[in-house]
Amino acid sequence: LPLKPIDAEVKYYDGRTKANETIYCAVIDQDIDPVDLQQCADAVMRLRGEYLYEQKRFDEIKFNFLSDGKPRYFREHSNGDYSYAKFRKYLKYIFSYANTGSLCDELSARAISDMQIGDVFVQKGRPYGHAVIVVNMAKDSVGNKKYMLAQSYMPAQETQVLIDPFSEDKTPWFTLEDGEIITPQWTFQATDLKHF
Repeated sequence: LPLKPIDAEVKYYDGRTKANETIYCAVIDQDIDPVDLQQCADAVMRLRGEYLYEQKRFDEIKFNFLSDGKPRYFREHSNGDYSYAKFRKYLKYIFSYANTGSLCDELSARAISDMQIGDVFVQKGRPYGHAVIVVNMAKDSVGNKKYMLAQSYMPAQETQVLIDPFSEDKTPWFTLEDGEIITPQWTFQATDLKHF
């Protein structure tokens, strides 16, 4: 994914700046609509949708609504118009009726040891949950698996690459291990990992 310059700060949907209090180390260079819609689950769905759209896998672009748990397909919404503008309208439609609850129900569980890029840590919540997406993986010099996470948050904001809050050098690389996954703004459990 393209990133903004290294010193860029996250912008909220209304143009305000999110102070970087050791939350993120990079900002994904991707515009967001000037409405409070692209929050955490929405950013995950956007990245998934953009990935499939770029590969022209239009039939695979679908997300479930919270109200009935049923998928809404891009191909049905597009009426044959697969332009990027139509795709963005579809996403705005999805963001209005899907959230962490619907995303959590839609995705399948994945064992932490089997993590892959594109997997999602997601928790339902009352009233709010949270979701972050795995955007990269690697192994360190001694063979430990590492992974990188990205999120949006509330209110709607640009997607950011998170810092491991326990790293001394403010690295974005989290170590793959069972138990709690503590991010700068949320704590997940290894059992919260899911995949599309």
